[in-house]
Amino acid sequence: MHIGVRLGKDNNEEEIIMDFLKNLSPHVHWGLRLSLAATFIYHGAGKFPIEGPMMGMPVAVVWLLALGEVAAGVMLIAGAFGKEMLTRLGGLIVVVVMVGAIAMVHAKNGFSVMNGGYEFQLLMLVSGFYLAAKGNDA
Repeated sequence: MHIGVRLGKDNNEEEIIMDFLKNLSPHVHWGLRLSLAATFIYHGAGKFPIEGPMMGMPVAVVWLLALGEVAAGVMLIAGAFGKEMLTRLGGLIVVVVMVGAIAMVHAKNGFSVMNGGYEFQLLMLVSGFYLAAKGNDA
C-alpha cells in the first residue's frame, strides 16, 4: 500500500518541482554566505572607532574581535570566488566568535532572542560551522 501525495499524472508536477530545486542547488549557498558575511561585517565595522573597553573586554581584545568579524565576512565572500580555504577559515572565525558571544553574553539569558538569549548566535554558529566543514561545496 502506497501512502503519499500524488501530484498529477505520473508525478509530473513532482518531477518539475524537484528539477527546479536541483537547478537552484548550486546557487543557494549565496543566501547563507552573504547574510552571514553581511552580519559579521556590519557588527565588526560597527565597533569602530574603538575608544575604550567594550562589553567587559579590554581594548586589545575588542580590536581583535572587530577585525576578526570583518575578516570573517570578507573571507566568506572572497572564498566563493576561488580560494576554498577562505570560506573554511571565515566559517571557523564565525564559530569562535559565536562561542565567545554565547558564553560571555547570551547564555545567561536562556534560548529566546526576545530575552537577549543565544538563539540567533547559535544559528550563526551552526551556519559558520557548516561553511567551515563544507567549504565551497556548501
